[in-house]
Amino acid sequence: MSKEWGYASHNGPDHWHEFYPNAKGDNQSPIELHTKDIKHDPSLGPWTAAYDPGSAKTILNNGKTCRVVFDDTYDRSMLRGGPLPGPYRLRQFHLHWGSSDDHGSEHTVDGEKYAAELHLVHWNPKYSTYGTALKQRDGIAVVGIFLKVGREKGEFQIFLDALDKIKTKGKDAPFTHFDPSCLFPACRDYWTYHGSFTTPPCEECIIWILLKEPITVSPDQMAKLRSLYFSAENEPPVPMVGNWRPPQPQKGRIVRASFK
Repeated sequence: MSKEWGYASHNGPDHWHEFYPNAKGDNQSPIELHTKDIKHDPSLGPWTAAYDPGSAKTILNNGKTCRVVFDDTYDRSMLRGGPLPGPYRLRQFHLHWGSSDDHGSEHTVDGEKYAAELHLVHWNPKYSTYGTALKQRDGIAVVGIFLKVGREKGEFQIFLDALDKIKTKGKDAPFTHFDPSCLFPACRDYWTYHGSFTTPPCEECIIWILLKEPITVSPDQMAKLRSLYFSAENEPPVPMVGNWRPPQPQKGRIVRASFK
C-alpha cells in the first residue's frame, strides 16, 4: 500500500485497483443515476439530522480534499430515518470538485454533472468503533449534496473562510460551533443505494442518501475551494482541483427514490 493514490494520470482512479482491489468490486461508488429507471419506494420515510454544533472540532487539508472533523465519541450529532436501520454518528464532511464550474460532482444525474459534491460521513455506533463499521455492509451512511453555481450561499462562506488557514497539505486549524445542517437544501427528497467510499480503499460499506435538490453557491465560492493545494507548504504548488472519481458500473444494483 506504499504507493500514494491521488487524482493525477499516474495515480488516479484508473490505477486505484492496482493497490486497492476493492476499487474493482461490485458495489462501487459513485454511479450515474438514470432517473427513468429509478422507482419510488413508498417504504422510504423521511430522514432527520440533529447535529450538535459543539461537536465540530477541526478543519484540515489532507492532500486530497478539505475535511471538517467532528467529535464522534458518543451520540452527539446524529442521522436517523430514511433507509437507515438505526441512528448513525456524524464523523466528518468533505467535498469533491472540478477545475471549472461545469463539472466536479462524483454522482451524475441523467448525464448532468454538478460543480461539486458534499459528503457527510456517518457511522453505525452499534459496531462500537469506526474501524469495525468500515467492514460492515451497513456500517456507514453518507448524505451526498450537489452544489451548483448561482447565487452565494451565506452559510457555506463560514466554512470557506476557514480555508485560508489550511491552504496546503497537512495543515489543520480549529473549526468549532458549526452545524452542517445549515448546508442542506430545503427539499429532503433523496435517492438511495448501496455503495462504497469514492476514495481508496473504496470499502463497500455505505448506505447512500443522495439529495435530489442541489444547493446553490456563487462562482467566487467555488473559486475559493480551488484555491487550496494538493501539495505541502515546502513543495512546488499543485492546485487542488479535479478531486473526484468518475461514475462506476452499477452492476445490477437497485437505486430507490423517496419521492414520486
